[in-house]
Amino acid sequence: MAKRKQADQPSLDSYFSGSVPKKLKATKVKTKAGPSKPPEVIELSDSDDNSPPVASSSRISPPPSPKKVIRLGAATTSVQRKEPPYSTLTHDIPAFVPIPDDYHLTSGSVAFSFLAYTLAEISKTRSRIAILNGLTNCFRVIAIHHPPSLTPAIYLLSNTLSPPYAQVELGLGPSAITQSIQQVSGLTAANLRKLYNKHGDPGDVAYAAKVNTRTLIPLPPLTISGVYEALLKISNCKGQGAAKQRQHIVEKLLVAAKGEETRFLVRILSQNLRIGAVRTSLLTALARATVLTPLPEKLSSKWYASAALLKTVQKGDESAQEKLKNKFKRAEDLLRRMFALQPNYEYIVTALGEGGFEHLSENGGLAVGIPLLPTLGTPARSLEEVYERFGELPFTAECKYDGQRAQIHIQRTGAGIEVKIFSRHLEDMTDKYPDVVATMMQMSTDKGVDSAIVDAEIVAVSPDTGELRSFQDLSGRARKAVNIGDITIPVCVFAFDLMYLNDKVLLEEDFRVRRALIRQHLPPITSPVRGSAAFAHVEACDSTEGLAEVQSFWNRAVQGQSEGLMVKLLDSGNASAEPDRGDIAIPTTAKSSKKLSAHYNIDQRTYSWIKLKKDYVEGIGDSLDLIPIGAWNGNGRKAGWWSPILLGLWDPSTGKPVAVCKCMSGFSDAFYKDLTARYSLNDEDNCSARPFWDGDFGGFRPSVYFRPHEVWELRGADITVSPVSTASQGLFGGVSGEKGLSIRFPRFIKLREDKGIEEASSPTQLANMYQNQPSMRAQGKTAGADDGDLEDPDPESENVTEDEL
Repeated sequence: MAKRKQADQPSLDSYFSGSVPKKLKATKVKTKAGPSKPPEVIELSDSDDNSPPVASSSRISPPPSPKKVIRLGAATTSVQRKEPPYSTLTHDIPAFVPIPDDYHLTSGSVAFSFLAYTLAEISKTRSRIAILNGLTNCFRVIAIHHPPSLTPAIYLLSNTLSPPYAQVELGLGPSAITQSIQQVSGLTAANLRKLYNKHGDPGDVAYAAKVNTRTLIPLPPLTISGVYEALLKISNCKGQGAAKQRQHIVEKLLVAAKGEETRFLVRILSQNLRIGAVRTSLLTALARATVLTPLPEKLSSKWYASAALLKTVQKGDESAQEKLKNKFKRAEDLLRRMFALQPNYEYIVTALGEGGFEHLSENGGLAVGIPLLPTLGTPARSLEEVYERFGELPFTAECKYDGQRAQIHIQRTGAGIEVKIFSRHLEDMTDKYPDVVATMMQMSTDKGVDSAIVDAEIVAVSPDTGELRSFQDLSGRARKAVNIGDITIPVCVFAFDLMYLNDKVLLEEDFRVRRALIRQHLPPITSPVRGSAAFAHVEACDSTEGLAEVQSFWNRAVQGQSEGLMVKLLDSGNASAEPDRGDIAIPTTAKSSKKLSAHYNIDQRTYSWIKLKKDYVEGIGDSLDLIPIGAWNGNGRKAGWWSPILLGLWDPSTGKPVAVCKCMSGFSDAFYKDLTARYSLNDEDNCSARPFWDGDFGGFRPSVYFRPHEVWELRGADITVSPVSTASQGLFGGVSGEKGLSIRFPRFIKLREDKGIEEASSPTQLANMYQNQPSMRAQGKTAGADDGDLEDPDPESENVTEDEL
């Protein structure tokens, strides 16, 4: 392949030079034709309303002549292509100190190529240290040279466009992306399909498809802000002709993209960057970048690294390095907590820009009307394990209902009472429950509640008997614009916690105090007015009533309409417990004394809350959330259906599924029919003879492959070592060689409509469950979790949340 001209692939400093035409009247892109398709010419005009924003010709005055230039390298891919010689931006901490003075920026934003080549460097490694350092360097450069580009960059890296409660969705399907790639590259559908079969990943396909595309007239460079605003334009395309408008914007972006920009632009459009970095990594990198970035002298030195400290760090002084790490830790903890209270990147970045860490910590962050990340419970197998963990500390056992978790916000304003309802994933579902809104407004009026944030479970009930119904019945309700008169399945709100009441934050109060306030200020409403929902407190039994009564309460829960129990510590105190390690289950033989907190621990899976579900008593304990990724053709009675189904875990380090087991139990005939219709070979977007992603299928070879986009809850008899599966391969010392883990006798429980694929169970979670099986503990084998938070095989295993599993 001939060497590409330097003009087609400029160096990093020319990307920031702002040397673009002052006026672009028309640009033509000449594409390479496929075997059976003539060459095409795509006409572009800057007057088109759908064109992505571009930088103007004006730019910031360049600094003095640079002494040093740092460039980023391109990722090595299966597509053989000669790239200009870029030196790599180092990942070591001392490299954080010098920031080059030779970054010339366009006036509108930082060039998108800077972000693209940063991602190319990050994608080369699975080392969490290298990923964090690369992101930190990237954020520092952007923050110093063009702060307004920082928030768009973080959103592009997070695969989102807005906070979850803002409900801004890209609305771009894989077909639209594929059609845009075909249109820009000029390839036939058959040739494009060959590229998909070869590479799998849409970004790699787009890179290969555009490898010989040339622009007749130089295009203005894409910018970070411009790409982000173009994505917002795509999300705002509504009504007739919206699909064509979206595709036109995508084509404009693809035409302007060069080199690695193409690969990562398409991955961003597909909302799957595959760089092994999620929310925790982004917040950690942002915290470190802020610590290292020079700020006004008036800010407290306890947060920021001085130039003198950084010079000492460069010289290898261990005490200085430890001091810098302590500053990192303090800043990371603050940003994670602030994000848990106010899950909005723009809020965090703006607060840091206005006054740094001090301003962020003083403002607190919690606000009625904006959801906070919830507390999560840790699974246990038996009541004996609960008593062993809590010791003599008093606790309460609450019924765990089979409904939808809801965070209800109440605020009295000058215009009246406002009520907002958010899901566990912080999505606004107020329109779904107008009957709940009516109930909370009535309660606020009757009981004088001016403001409150309530943690609750919304459960479907029978309209005739009031008997509790399953989550499947509740999921039959429409998601948006529900009319009270059209509701056929009434609900009851079971309140179980209170985080805020009448302008007072209750997060630091023990659960006994919070529970008393619920009962005092939010009494039950068992006979709601027409069009309203019932309101009740969860049924509970305290440990002070005695072991026999708690055991009886557990038996009733098992036989009744609840999923089991949620056991909660009433008062903070010392008990047997290991430090909180996210979703890692600590075996009973490895416990040590630790003070447990009965506070509301936002965004944590805490040992102060213990889940004891019916399914935990037998089998593997906790259920698993898996992704259907393929299937075989059914035989006998199941001929014409997909059976069995291949399921996978979500590996956050690679950003793709990994096959773990086949399942053919727990399905009804109606489910099989619906599944086969949803994944029809006639629907190329969801079902194909070739994998949609470059996934890890181990030794499994299904007849068809599914587009990963659903999550199913499954249980099994136990977890075993498998010569076919590669899931959890090499994790925690219990799985060696080329073998992985699989699930024995898996059976389908239910479709998890409340979860996305990135929230499915991880290989680390499966490995821990394997190590903590009774059979493994009997052999004295326990999980060997890595104590180092930077070199853990699962990049996000520490403080992991259900939003990141």
